This record gives sequence, C-alpha cells and structure tokens, in this order.
Amino acid sequence: MSDKEFNVPNGNQRRVLVTGTAGFIGFHLAKLLLAEGFRVHGFDGMTDYYDVALKRRRHGQLLQHPSFAATEGMLEDAALVDRVADDFQPDVIVHLAGQAGVRYSLENPRSYIDSNVVGTFNIMEAARRLEVQHLLMASTSSVYGANEDMPFVETEKADAQLTIYAATKKANESMGHSYAHLWNLPTTMFRFFTVYGTWGRPDLALYKFVDAILDGRPIDIYNHGEMYRDFTYVDDLVRGIRLLIDAAPERPNSRDDIPEWDSLSPVAPYRVVNIGNSDKVRLLDFVDAIEDALGQKAIRNYMEMQKGDVPATWANATLLQELTGYRPQTDFKDGIARFVAWFREYYGK
Repeated sequence: MSDKEFNVPNGNQRRVLVTGTAGFIGFHLAKLLLAEGFRVHGFDGMTDYYDVALKRRRHGQLLQHPSFAATEGMLEDAALVDRVADDFQPDVIVHLAGQAGVRYSLENPRSYIDSNVVGTFNIMEAARRLEVQHLLMASTSSVYGANEDMPFVETEKADAQLTIYAATKKANESMGHSYAHLWNLPTTMFRFFTVYGTWGRPDLALYKFVDAILDGRPIDIYNHGEMYRDFTYVDDLVRGIRLLIDAAPERPNSRDDIPEWDSLSPVAPYRVVNIGNSDKVRLLDFVDAIEDALGQKAIRNYMEMQKGDVPATWANATLLQELTGYRPQTDFKDGIARFVAWFREYYGK
C-alpha cells in the first residue's frame, strides 16, 4: 500500500493527509508542513499525465523525512482512500490531487469526471466519517469563467464555467458546501491563480517556454500575447494554505454576523478563498522576463485565443489577508529567476 509504513504519530504532532503529494503544489505544501512539525501522509496516483520521473523525484525528497509516509493509489478507489484515512486518522485533510489542465480537458474530459468528481466525493466521505477538524480542497480561478468584473472576488457569482475542468471544480465547491451543511464539516475551498515555481509541472507555460527557448524551439503565444494572468509563486501559495488550515470556518449564528468581504456560507461552516498575487501581468511582459532570466531570446509564434481560454484573471486577496494576515507578494520577475535557476540545475542546461 505504501512507499513507507505508517508511523505511529507523536502525540504532539498534528496529522495532515495531503492528496497529490507527488504533484507540484502538494509537494511544496508537504515540505512546508513537515518543516513546521506536522506529520504528513501523502496520497498520489502517479498518473502519466506528465513525467512520472519528476513526480517520483519529488516524493523521494519527502520520503527522506521521518514524519512523512505515502500511499500510491487512485482517488477513485474508495476502499483504498478509506483504508488510508482510517489507518492514519488525520486531524486535517488537504485535497490537492486531481486531473489538472484546462487544455487537456478538451481532449480527455472523462478523466476529469473520474478524478475530480468521483475522487473528490471519496475524500469528502472519508472526512465526514472521521469528523476531521478541517477539510481543505483545491478549486481554481477558472471557475470564474466568463465573469468580466476584476479583480475576481469570492462573493460574486461564478456560474459560467468555460471548460469541463472548471465545471468539475465548481462541482467540487457545491459538493463541499452540501457536506459542510449536512454534516457540520468545516470546509475551505481555495481558488488558485496561475501557480508557477520550482519543481513545476511540464505542461505549464513557464516550464514549456523555458524548455523551448533553451532548445531553440518556438513558443506558442496565445491571443498574440494580449493576455493577463495573476501569476502566484508556489511558496506564497502553500504559505496561504498552511495559514488557512488554522482558519477553519464556523457556521454563523445569522447572516448579520458575516462581514461583506467574507464568503462564509450563512448555512454552513464553509468558505471559498482566493489565493493569488493580486497583480495582473501581461503575458508579453512575462515572456520578456523569461528572456531576461535566460539571457536568450524566444522564437515567438503568435496565435489566436484557444478555445475555453479567457483573456484575463486577477484575484482580490482581501479575504485571505483578513483571515490569515498574509497575502502573496513574490514579484513575477523574482519568481521566474528562481524557476530558471532550478530548471538549469535539474536538467543540466
């Protein structure tokens, strides 16, 4: 079942079950939690959506820590999810695993239903049964879909998703709310905004751009570069998640108790939180910064907007700051420089 046997927890250690620990964000979150004294059990399917060797390198680093163990398996395997949860007895579950990628959802939509809907249901059932202190689950800025008022605020309606990926994540939010209401399960959904950084995913723009530029291959720039993203450095993102673990929502006594900036449900211990840098960056400026960090120009292939894509995303991070006193702040040029340094070392380029 596991890469490493379950450890008997130290009574003083809080136990966090993290799904997706061989993935980009889950790896960084697990590292942070371990550094802060948590006991972490990872759960990851090691799917071949991208380079499995990269995933195993991430897990290999985590497995060197005495407070980390992991299970390889699919979220859709309800019996395995239940067995892992029962053996580990987590205080908190952070659910990051799932089928990612907006563009891949155009090619293989069924994988998103299996992983993001069925798999998330299995995690929620385990959290309900074990009555965990806090269930935190990943959503995405893509749920804002066709919304045009920016920066995006959690309290605005988000009912016009443009891809099956975004639709499955909005379904997760609705599922999470219903479980929070029915079972009094404290639940926080976080909407991520264009995460990038070291140990990143090869399907993400920064990774693809750096790899192509170093190899002298052209890069595809959609909408002729007139796109804007709220680039959020991964270390900032996982710091936000870590702090939100300690900000479990409570069911309010009345609607009047909820501040206007809070997305807290009036009928459940449930909240949606943006985690973004609160600064929109033009794609062309992002590419310029990559060229500067590499000391090499890109061969630019300008293209039309891709189906299902949006011209801009931009987070209002007021709620995150109100709840935790923290907001992401890494400048995109600094973040790109860190990624380039890691990429060159990892691949010897």
